[in-house]
Amino acid sequence: MITADLLKQFAFFKGFSEGELSKLAEIATEESFKAGFQVYKKGDPASKLYLLQEGKVVMLMDSYMGPHRPPMQVTVDLVTKGEAMGWSAVVDPYLYTLGARCIDDSKAIIFDAEKLRNLLNKDNALGYKFTQAVAKVIATRLTHTQIILVGERGLSVLTEY
Repeated sequence: MITADLLKQFAFFKGFSEGELSKLAEIATEESFKAGFQVYKKGDPASKLYLLQEGKVVMLMDSYMGPHRPPMQVTVDLVTKGEAMGWSAVVDPYLYTLGARCIDDSKAIIFDAEKLRNLLNKDNALGYKFTQAVAKVIATRLTHTQIILVGERGLSVLTEY
């Protein structure tokens, strides 16, 4: 059973009240995944938001290298204990923008997207706080993507000579 005290341990919920955490705990469940398990793929309907309790999950995007080569998977981020993934569950069009694969046995707190969106729509203050927390996740992921892009651009310039 998920409790408000358990959710309080996640930085994602910093600044949330006990009452807000209790509402969220009521719709939360737990799920475990084996290493190698593909949690979701880019373009899948975003049906869940995840908070990782244990393990490691890589966030992947496909990089297409031309018509005669298979896509190369690029790691955009590494999600570890205490971090969130699957923010697309609360952002229209509700499709995952990256893939997620466990590289260790992992355990997560899961929020069903439909239940979560219903709760956030009913409680505007909670919806605002949750949206702010999701924005931080998106900003972090964007920063990591920019770092990778700069690294790849720098590498391509170095290999031209």
